[in-house]
Amino acid sequence: MRAVALTFTQVRYVNKEFWRNPSSAFFIFAFPLMFLVIFTSLLGHYNLHIGAMTVKSSTYYVASMASFGVISACFTNTAIGITFQRDAGILKRTNGTPLPPGSFLAARVVHALSVAVILVALTTAFGKTAYSATIPTGASLFHFVVMLVVGAVAFCALGLALTAVIPNADASAPIVNATILPLLFLSGIFIAFGNSTPSWILWVARIFPVRHFALGMQAGFVGTPFHWGDVGVVAAWGAAGLVLAIRFFSWEPRR
Repeated sequence: MRAVALTFTQVRYVNKEFWRNPSSAFFIFAFPLMFLVIFTSLLGHYNLHIGAMTVKSSTYYVASMASFGVISACFTNTAIGITFQRDAGILKRTNGTPLPPGSFLAARVVHALSVAVILVALTTAFGKTAYSATIPTGASLFHFVVMLVVGAVAFCALGLALTAVIPNADASAPIVNATILPLLFLSGIFIAFGNSTPSWILWVARIFPVRHFALGMQAGFVGTPFHWGDVGVVAAWGAAGLVLAIRFFSWEPRR
């Protein structure tokens, strides 16, 4: 119980640190909305065929940008933020305090999850207002929340694991973006898959968690079939990331 209490106390400090940097917080929330407007403006409003369903492109991109926002908040920002704190010596000093290491890292995950929830809520509200996108309700809402929570925790774990291969803070953004950006394109986040999508792209997308996470989120918005197998794949990647993070995570600055 003491560790849980310390975790939530630490969450307060992480939240204060986050909101006291308003320019950074603004762009974290603005990017998904900005990309949503860009894609719907550039590509226009048209109908997409997903399986046997026909959906508006704007609804598809609301779901995609919600997925993108979660990944950015939980994977990208966690990996880059932790690396900067490690190089600044903050992690080393924190590890020397009575605060359990698990509570410190769990607080980062809880904070990232809260930011992800706010991002999804903003994207959904904007999509509903501007593009009349569907809002998950009923059983789809339950599936949506399950995928959101599992995905957020999994991508946080993968972000923590990635810090093990980032040599310094200057290299964090290039390495993180080089890791996640190709997967975003290859998983149908920015460009919807169609009948002409090469089979090798579909094969790659099935291996990594981004596509499965996007499909779970999409099921809530679009009403496509929800598959627990997608949740399982995302959870498996998260478990692997957690194991790697426990084994290779470093509190000391790299030299």
